[in-house]
Amino acid sequence: MPGQDTVQDTQDTVEQAKPKPEYDPLTAAKEDEESVVALLRALVQVPSRAGTDKYEPVLEVTRAWLLEHKLPSTVLRSPDGSPLGMFCEIKGGHGGKRWVLNACLDTAPFGNEQAWSYAPTSAAVDGGWLYGRGAADSKAAVAIFCHLAARLQEQADDLHGNLVLLFDLDEHSGRFSGAKRYFEGPGAPDDVAGVMIGYPGLDHLVTGGRGVFRATVTVHGIASHSGGSASTPNAVEKAAHLIRVLSTADLPDNAGEEFPLPGKLTVTSIRGGEGFSTTPDVCAMNVDIRTTPALTGQAAGWLLDRLVTQVDSLWPGTPASRVDVHTRWPAFHLEPGSTLRSAILATASTMGLDITPKIAGPSNIGNYLAGRGIPATAGFGVGYENVHGTDERVLLATIPMVQAVYDGAVRSLLSG
Repeated sequence: MPGQDTVQDTQDTVEQAKPKPEYDPLTAAKEDEESVVALLRALVQVPSRAGTDKYEPVLEVTRAWLLEHKLPSTVLRSPDGSPLGMFCEIKGGHGGKRWVLNACLDTAPFGNEQAWSYAPTSAAVDGGWLYGRGAADSKAAVAIFCHLAARLQEQADDLHGNLVLLFDLDEHSGRFSGAKRYFEGPGAPDDVAGVMIGYPGLDHLVTGGRGVFRATVTVHGIASHSGGSASTPNAVEKAAHLIRVLSTADLPDNAGEEFPLPGKLTVTSIRGGEGFSTTPDVCAMNVDIRTTPALTGQAAGWLLDRLVTQVDSLWPGTPASRVDVHTRWPAFHLEPGSTLRSAILATASTMGLDITPKIAGPSNIGNYLAGRGIPATAGFGVGYENVHGTDERVLLATIPMVQAVYDGAVRSLLSG
């Protein structure tokens, strides 16, 4: 019919001219919810207890999902080939900064399995809660971040900068070997602008934390037969003396609004003596000091050295004690004007969430990153109960909002 092609061309032009609907992170997250829960269940059903289970199976589940969504990944390995973690990188079409979403794939032990309402790897859903070890810490974050990455990959050409998913397999040991391999190993990036760690909890955004100084103190006495006529200095008694001194140590307490937590010193283990007939000549203890801007790692080391020397002076004739430092991570605190902090809080606010910035007492990978000069947030995540405990579980209804907040924040950081 004459003019039919012209009419069709006009209709096609009108269709092409229609503006694309504006992307809404919450709508996208609700669309993804069923798939996120499915991936979360698949991850929980694969045991990945730190130091107990093989890690390859949980890696395979995660990497297979990413590959299915055109997101290849790389396994981070130790020198002997053992898996330490994995990462996946989305490269934006424009130059910019590198941002990292971090979570762990390893978990705490099961504890008493008989006490659980559902088996720790059941991924059972009851009353809107999904049960299982690692569901909250932090396989829910892994599932959410994977879906967020899949969404961003579709629009990678528009992004200014890169987004990395970094999943650690050695977090619950406290070694964070996967993260260390990524940030320190061969080919480590030197342009990471910030890291968002997906620890659970809806009410707070962890923007800082006390640091940690950990050392083993080895105390010496003089060995002898416990039934002998003469007594010799007992290393266990000397260690007990040192513990009393440490437990009453006067720590700086300059807590304030910016950093409201004081320092803290705890003796966490003691090992010494053997059998019944020998006066022990050596006893070792682990000392954990939580540091603050007022009690830095250096100050904590000086304090411990001074107190150990003080006790040694009261035990003449015994060898000097030895202090071996294992960990020294600084306290950290993101200022209110921090780009990373502002991106998450502003996005949450637009979605009607009132999230409070928080300084955490326990240390986390954010402290390690602070030592490398990398800003980090350590926890805004899903609603949960009983992390590391019996019946660990996550509230499924909170998943879309968490995904939407991180989605919006990441997009703002990669907007150029």
